[in-house]
Amino acid sequence: MINRPCNEQQLLDRAQALAGLTLAQVATDLNLTVPQTLRHHKGWIGNLLELALGATAGSKPQQDFPELGIELKSIPIGINGKPLETTYVCITPLIGIGGLTWSQSNVCNKLKKVLWIPILSDRSLPIAERQIGSPFLWQPNQHEQQLMRQDWEEIMELIALGKITTITAKVGQVLQLRPKGANSKALTPAIGSSGEQIMTLPRGFYLKIPFTHQILINQFNL
Repeated sequence: MINRPCNEQQLLDRAQALAGLTLAQVATDLNLTVPQTLRHHKGWIGNLLELALGATAGSKPQQDFPELGIELKSIPIGINGKPLETTYVCITPLIGIGGLTWSQSNVCNKLKKVLWIPILSDRSLPIAERQIGSPFLWQPNQHEQQLMRQDWEEIMELIALGKITTITAKVGQVLQLRPKGANSKALTPAIGSSGEQIMTLPRGFYLKIPFTHQILINQFNL
């Protein structure tokens, strides 16, 4: 087990040491087996990087490196440098949200400072051969923060008004809300259209591809 990093620079040094390696090389060092497909192992790459870097949070609703105030996000990219999928942020509460503000939200907390690790993940590449790119630390600027806040507030207001079933992935400029559950039977309480309690699929916040693509463009001058 790799000890948690003592400070931000040590974390960044560890992440930079992984750059250029394949997922198989990192997995071998950790005595892990690379899955043939991610269909039933959706979080495998993120878990691999957490282990390699000494993350401690696990699935808790806090940053992956709470002592450093840093969240870890892997981001699969194609050979053109564009993200291949949206980026999962966290599960959202669907009840008991009265009075909850953006600054108190787990989305805001998770995205205060992010260690992004691009993974060259062209669909044709076997998982074992996918390569780790150059990591970088990102803190949202005022404009990015405002965009995320506006989307979060709009979505949370719809949830509070009992309109959970009307929220599609198209709502929001940079953030979207989508079902997030192991299967269709994993239901959670929410507010219905008449204020009654209903059961629905858990929902998670995701960063949209154009937003994360712009983060990469800004970082690497693409």
